[in-house]
Amino acid sequence: MILWNLSFCSFRHLSPEEAVEENLILNSIAWPKIPPLLPPRSINDTSDPAHSSFIILPKKGGGQWIVGDQLKVRIKMFDYHGHPKKYGGDFILARLHSPALDAGVAGQVLDHLNGTYSVVFPLLWEGSAQMTLVHPSEAVAVLHWLTYYQPDRLDYNTQFRSGSVRETTICNICLPPTQEPICDYTDVRTGEPWFCYKPKTLSCDHKISQSAGPIKETSFVNRDFFQRCVFTFYEHCEISVCNVQRKKKDCSLQGDINTAGYYYKGVWRSLRDTPVHQFNTTSAITECLKNKEIHMYGDSTIRQWFQYLLKKLDFQSSYPKSGPFFALDSENNIKVTFRCHGPPIRFSVSTIEMHYIANELNEVAGGPNTVIIIGIWAHVITFPVEMYIRRLMTIRKAVLRLLTRAPDTLIIIRTANPKDLARFEEIFASDWYIMQHDKVLRTIFKGINVHLVDAWEMTLAHWLPHNTHPEPPIISNMMNAVFSSICPGNSS
Repeated sequence: MILWNLSFCSFRHLSPEEAVEENLILNSIAWPKIPPLLPPRSINDTSDPAHSSFIILPKKGGGQWIVGDQLKVRIKMFDYHGHPKKYGGDFILARLHSPALDAGVAGQVLDHLNGTYSVVFPLLWEGSAQMTLVHPSEAVAVLHWLTYYQPDRLDYNTQFRSGSVRETTICNICLPPTQEPICDYTDVRTGEPWFCYKPKTLSCDHKISQSAGPIKETSFVNRDFFQRCVFTFYEHCEISVCNVQRKKKDCSLQGDINTAGYYYKGVWRSLRDTPVHQFNTTSAITECLKNKEIHMYGDSTIRQWFQYLLKKLDFQSSYPKSGPFFALDSENNIKVTFRCHGPPIRFSVSTIEMHYIANELNEVAGGPNTVIIIGIWAHVITFPVEMYIRRLMTIRKAVLRLLTRAPDTLIIIRTANPKDLARFEEIFASDWYIMQHDKVLRTIFKGINVHLVDAWEMTLAHWLPHNTHPEPPIISNMMNAVFSSICPGNSS
């Protein structure tokens, strides 16, 4: 029996309508159940890519593959004993890529819940293609269990000071109860909770800054079991799948496939509503942003976009280490700001500079020359997903208020992306957590007049290694997507 420890987590209060919506979202991202993992089973009972089989399904109607077709792959999972798996739940990422063409596209995965999976790729370039499958298996159940069993596994240090007296205490949304008094820093406008253990001598009002705190070890998780399940699969299952011939006439996609876009010759080509143009020169970017106010809110992945602009444009900029940031091109009347989101956040930041995004949006007048860019995911994926759902609901309310008073305001939202996995992140910040949170973000903002930059697919489809802060070629393509949303008719 698993004892859930959510009882000491404090989430924002929900209205009855929000409670219904949250339940629907949780059901929509529910992961397939697998046989119980406790007590821990042998590694040999888990998914093994070396024993698993991959079959290219014949083209519908037969014949040679051509550009615009859909490639379908059937995966059958086996364990290390060579026994076929009878249940689903493996986390699989897939892509086709051609190094020779600097081309890549993400695949769409369907779990048949019986140990078999289908992966569908659009064939979008001429030449050979490769497929790389990444599939953690039973470890997903451990990740889900860990989130609710130990939601406070990452802590935050808060510094208090009065004169020469300094103290540091632990803060969190999920703060285990003790005999110590608590400082309640719940935001009065958004209702977003945040708590710290009270310093022994100083008052709660003496809080001055916050930084990353200790990471709690999870001794009840076999780290070797987890690593082997999740990460060795990157080294397996790379196979050459087919040769693709160029279609002679219509190159449109065949069938219904939900793919954001693809890379060809290193350039991202969108398959959705807004074409991505190339803004390769400073003059093209300047012309696009002339007379614009661009306000960026979020984590360091949004700060990376801000830094991209600083390098591309000759801005006068204030650049403190943790923000807020301000950049100005007075000649072209371009103003760009960045501010980090409110807690939880794991880099060092002054207390007075931790502002909730919803509160910031409520202070923006908006208008045709105002661009809002939002990205919040990297610091929240270690918490139960309910926290993220409620934070995004709060931001959505502020977005809707802004669009009501200024409907011509442009709002761009950056999705999450797969990342590199450092030692502690193997369990604490898995791509599975990121994927689940990313699904929540897309659901929360579905049907609202916002532009999504699909950082997930733009990173997954690229041949460069995954990184929390994607490599410059990926960022350049992301920023071209941003500029294309601001200036859909302009390019270099």
